Amino acid sequence: MNHLTHDLPQPAHGEVPDSSLPKIACGRGSRLFDVHGKDYIDGSGGPAVFCLGHAHPEVNEAIKRQLDRVAHGYRYNFTSDPLEELTEIIAGHCGPHFRRMIFTTGGSEAVESALKIALHYHSVNGEPSRRRFIARRRSWHGNTLGALSVSEFKERRDPFEGSLIPVSHLSPVNAYRPPVGVAPADVAQYCAQELEREIVHLGSRNIAAFIFEPVVGAAGGVVPAPAGYARLVRDVCDRHGVLLIADEVMCGAGRCGTWRALAYDGVEPDVMAIAKGLAGGYIPLGATIYHERVSAVLEAKAGGPMTGHTFTGHTLACAAGVAVQRIVARDRLLQRVATDGPQLMQRLRERLGDIEFLGEVRGRGFFIGLEFVADRVSKEPFPASLDLHHRIRMRSLENGLICYPMGGNIDGIAGDTVILAPPYNVSASELDEIIDKLERSVRQALKDISVA
Repeated sequence: MNHLTHDLPQPAHGEVPDSSLPKIACGRGSRLFDVHGKDYIDGSGGPAVFCLGHAHPEVNEAIKRQLDRVAHGYRYNFTSDPLEELTEIIAGHCGPHFRRMIFTTGGSEAVESALKIALHYHSVNGEPSRRRFIARRRSWHGNTLGALSVSEFKERRDPFEGSLIPVSHLSPVNAYRPPVGVAPADVAQYCAQELEREIVHLGSRNIAAFIFEPVVGAAGGVVPAPAGYARLVRDVCDRHGVLLIADEVMCGAGRCGTWRALAYDGVEPDVMAIAKGLAGGYIPLGATIYHERVSAVLEAKAGGPMTGHTFTGHTLACAAGVAVQRIVARDRLLQRVATDGPQLMQRLRERLGDIEFLGEVRGRGFFIGLEFVADRVSKEPFPASLDLHHRIRMRSLENGLICYPMGGNIDGIAGDTVILAPPYNVSASELDEIIDKLERSVRQALKDISVA
């Protein structure tokens, strides 16, 4: 029985139940089942979060064992084995300079803490005038007001304009859609120079930090920064005493084939935010990790960062994170993501390459974006009124595929992308199924708008 149509409205982003959506019943591995028994392959790990799929028996058992002991020992009364173990695991992945971290309940909260750590650092370091943040357009950093302020996602910002903090938003770092008059090969240099010009224009004594996604997720449709860009902006920030914040909420924790996304570029940030793949969606969990050069100042002059919440370092969430990360390491899943990701991208290019409206397939590891355009040569997007990305989403659900289509990747209004971010332990046959169902869904959606 078909419970979906491609003409249904967009689902709400709030907590009000949406009658247009199927109701989840259960999940196993890379598969989900609704209450009517319909089977879905999870091609995007939800919003790029379910890195081990669903109902992994070892993760579930670890959560149950911890719950039988204690759900949460309030962080400011107790430490715990799960918190200490997860701290060691993350430090082992990030390197010897990253041994200080604040555990949160999600990505927005992790970004919010990153912003607060930057402000606090400058305050106690004798530069309280450094209050301003610089970010990029077509970036997404979270739903809390601070994280939303540094984000540039028109649909999600518009209702809150007037209450957001002032932030400088610079050009997207996108070689497929370079700034006007800039050659694709020059995007990294141009955008790094643009950052330096803005710092100089505002006065370096006023800039707290530059925040960016090493691989832009939802707001851009998976856009890796061009080669050399991360090193260039690291150097710019160093010259001006500006902290570099890496938002790895979506692209980090192994999603791109390296545990730190910026490790691909050989660059270390001052502060980084992670979340989605940390505990794989089993329990809400994120973390803000900061370099020893930041922690040394905060600890010497303030005793530590002034950020944290009731559920900071939640014991059960940390236990879930430990279980997920142990499995990822034991089963060598990062190596698999690094190896199989490029092959998956190539297969998508081959299977969908004859679709004249496919503009680009891009990404890193198991973090892949497909951009659809009305004209391949001019890269002109489809009119936003056609709602192509949403039609792909609904056709995919009909066909039993979970993917992550997004609109507005060009200017906040126009532009259609689809994100794939399968679980790291997805099987070869399941990858085949994802490709098959995405191809069918895309072709159907294009036919729906009378262009296929």
